[in-house]
Amino acid sequence: MINLRPVKRTTDTTPAKADTPRQAKPVSPEQQPGRPASAQRPARRPITDGADATPISPGAGIFSYFCPCPRGLEEVLARELQALGARHITPAAGGVGCRGDLRLAYRINLEARLPSRVLLRLLDAPCTSEHALYRLCHALPWEDWFDARKTLRVDVVAHRSPLRSLNFATLRIKDAIVDRFRDQSGQRPSVDTHHPDVRVSAFLSAERLQLYLDLSGEPLFKRGWRNSAENRVAAPLKENLAAGLLALSGWDRTTPLLDPFCGSGTLVIEAAQMLCDCAPGLDRHFGIDQLRIHDGALFGTLHEQLRERARTGMQQAPRGLIRASDLDPNAVRLTAENLKTLEFPDGLVHLETADAADIRPDGAAAAPTSQPDSQGSHPDSQSSQPDPRGIIVANPPYNERVSIPIEHWRAIGATLRHHFGGWHVYLLTSDRGLPGQLGLRESRKTPLFNGAIECRLFEFTMRAR
Repeated sequence: MINLRPVKRTTDTTPAKADTPRQAKPVSPEQQPGRPASAQRPARRPITDGADATPISPGAGIFSYFCPCPRGLEEVLARELQALGARHITPAAGGVGCRGDLRLAYRINLEARLPSRVLLRLLDAPCTSEHALYRLCHALPWEDWFDARKTLRVDVVAHRSPLRSLNFATLRIKDAIVDRFRDQSGQRPSVDTHHPDVRVSAFLSAERLQLYLDLSGEPLFKRGWRNSAENRVAAPLKENLAAGLLALSGWDRTTPLLDPFCGSGTLVIEAAQMLCDCAPGLDRHFGIDQLRIHDGALFGTLHEQLRERARTGMQQAPRGLIRASDLDPNAVRLTAENLKTLEFPDGLVHLETADAADIRPDGAAAAPTSQPDSQGSHPDSQSSQPDPRGIIVANPPYNERVSIPIEHWRAIGATLRHHFGGWHVYLLTSDRGLPGQLGLRESRKTPLFNGAIECRLFEFTMRAR
């Protein structure tokens, strides 16, 4: 739920476990910038400007950050970071680099909707051999950043690196960190690839090494409310990609918003949080909690301010501006449960079971089989004039998930043409032929990646009749 009470945060002080020989595997594209050198798709790479050839100190005050995000959202993420106070903003493939103080890192973790992580750059230096890799990593004052009782994970991604393997590079970095601690204090951190206290990310190019500390821990698209495997439908949309669709649509929180393929409600929940001014990171912990630079007082002040904004937003948010529907009653049930778990106000989201071909701008589905919404009111019982404008944003089922007959797409396209004049429609799909199936011509298409699936966000401008 959206926690409007103070969150008690604890730091693990249990003794380090015995080390295991397991090596961290390279992470997925949604979790870190970059891909293995063997990947065919170009690697997402952090900014390489050589500014940190000398290791950064925890007392520096101003740090260099890299925030990975789903591919295609770099420009809107850059605007989001600017609004949070970031400086020297530089979009790159699969993320955005920026500079700022510790307060900025907390604000990104707590408030930003688009990044997957916040990475703090420790080093950017020339590196073309395993020997240089070990030497550079061993020279870093890791003991200034975290203590030996913390568990550790190392992730490595590479693009045209001369090093012979990612696994060997991962092992050398881990050995260098462990040896550094042992040389300094006689103690050493242990490795935990599943639930580490500290995550170290390394990025290797043809000539350089960049080392980062992960300040987020779990990916930021894990908002803290989706806490069980049953609370999912097939191929759920990640929360930061859902937020990205809303950002690309230009939804201004005053225009009616409709998702006729709501699934488990990820997109409408992101919209509801935006409408209520609820920060997405209020209900979770972060990797920075385990580091020596963590400022509990600063974090607590920011967290309390955001909780107060959420309280006010919950009270003032307009009801019924957001609508969601799905043909699958189980999906509608999951959405209703998720909205209830998050304690959104009654009536904030109008929810119904309906075919996308039967939806109408006034909230009344044409199909006589529509069911009561999440607040118990029947959509067909409501009488209101159709909205002259509005936005549809949706992630309809596509080939990789489930097939929809062409006749059904034709019916959906006819509904949009005949009943949604003046509206803007945004549909995310991997099916390049979707506009033709709908019988509509897109006004714009934006390349995006839904995980590893290359997609397009099609925009359709429905002419008023």
